[in-house]
Order: sequence, then structure tokens, then C-alpha cells
Amino acid sequence: MDSTSVSLLRRLREPDQDAAWARFVQLYAPLIFHWGKEHGLTATDAADLVQEVLAVLVAKLPQFEYDPRHRFRGWLKKITVHRANDFHRRNALRSAESLDEMVHGVGVASQVDLFEESEYRVFLVRRAAELMQAEFGATSWQACWRYIAEDKTAAEIAKDLGISVNMVYLAKSRVLARLREELDGLV
Repeated sequence: MDSTSVSLLRRLREPDQDAAWARFVQLYAPLIFHWGKEHGLTATDAADLVQEVLAVLVAKLPQFEYDPRHRFRGWLKKITVHRANDFHRRNALRSAESLDEMVHGVGVASQVDLFEESEYRVFLVRRAAELMQAEFGATSWQACWRYIAEDKTAAEIAKDLGISVNMVYLAKSRVLARLREELDGLV
């Protein structure tokens, strides 16, 4: 669970947490979809898989207990793989040859682990940043982004945006503090 926000999981356990569920779906639906495709599902089936997994989580997360020795993502992947296997059983229309190819492909994907830890972290940070952008004014977001990603000085950014150098530093501080809060427990 070290790569999932502990505060987000706690919010999901509380009643009437639509905002927390929306955030969770925005962060994890693409990952569940990716795992479904990785296990040989079509895009349509992978989209259905996302819905099934989320339905399971709605039922199981209120009883889910945080254990720092185990990763939430591992538990989520087990649920996803189990449901993907259910899809394959239900879709018995596949020929024996295509099923053999699919099983062979799944074995290779599992050995290589296409979604390595570093890729996963980059994905979550980018996704959280995309979602958070709406929480800040355009000028604050641009000031922070330019300072961090474009390697410009605070003076250059302040001049470009027509704000003070201090405002650049404040924007960077606020955005990064919010990002750290959102990703609490990730890295």
C-alpha cells in the first residue's frame, strides 16, 4: 500500500465521499484498464472490467484495513486479474488457438512487468497534477510549472507573467504542498 495515498483510502471508507471516489476513479481507472488490456481484453471488455472492479471496490473498501506491510496496488491488481480471468471464461467464443496465444502473451507480460514501479509513480504524479491544475489559478499553476519543468528563474517567470518574484515562489510552494498532500504515502 506504500504507493497509494493513505488519506485517500481513509476518505473512501467514510460515507458520502463522492469527491474521494471521483479522485480515486480518475487515478486508478486508467491503470485498471491498462491491466485489462495487458491480460488480453479488448478495449470494450477492459472498459467493462474497470466498472466491475470499481463495483467490487465499493463493496470491499469500507472493510479494507490499512496494512503498511502490503501494497494496495498489489491487492487491486489481484482483483483486476481475477475479474479479467472471469471475462475470459465468459467469453468462451474464443478459439483454442487464440486462447493459447493470449495465455502465452499474459505469461510474458507478467514476467516483464510492463508497468514498472517507476512508470507507475510517474503516472500517478502526472495524473494527480492534471487533476489538481483546476484547483489553482492559471497564473499560479504556470508560475509553478515553469519554475519546475522549464528550469526558468523566478525573475524570468515573474517578468513573463507580470507578477512579483515572491508570487512565483509562493505559487510553487502552494502547488507542491498540495501535490505532496495528494500523493501522501506514494513515494
